[in-house]
Amino acid sequence: MAESNTFSERKDKAQIEESGDFAPKFDSDGLIPAMAIDAATNQPLMLAYMNSESLKLTLEAGEAVYWSRSRSEIWHKGKTSGHTQKIVEIRTDCDQDALILVVEQIGAGACHTGRNSCFYRKVVPGSPAALKFTQDGLSFDPNAVYGK
Repeated sequence: MAESNTFSERKDKAQIEESGDFAPKFDSDGLIPAMAIDAATNQPLMLAYMNSESLKLTLEAGEAVYWSRSRSEIWHKGKTSGHTQKIVEIRTDCDQDALILVVEQIGAGACHTGRNSCFYRKVVPGSPAALKFTQDGLSFDPNAVYGK
């Protein structure tokens, strides 16, 4: 790994909250949540997780690289589908335990279901609560892209 993509050691609250040191806090599983949002529309695209290695790879490649919890492996977004996410900006919150990836979504969509966003439904309060679709149709055919 490139030396320029190592992270600062977490020292104290002032350093974490008020300095220019990037010292991400990974959880007990070694992961940090990463919300991808579209740079053009500011719409949420997906929520995934990164480990130290995938975050370093993201910084090096300039494209989103995540950790797949279901497959327990590094996941370069779009390697299979061609629907990559070019990094425009990465933000972290005050205590550096969450990331927002502002991305240029390359290709037809971010979601494996064939939609441009994984957030294609909203919760409708009630008893019981329900889901309402917020997007009509698919952006691409997931069977053709993923061969499922």
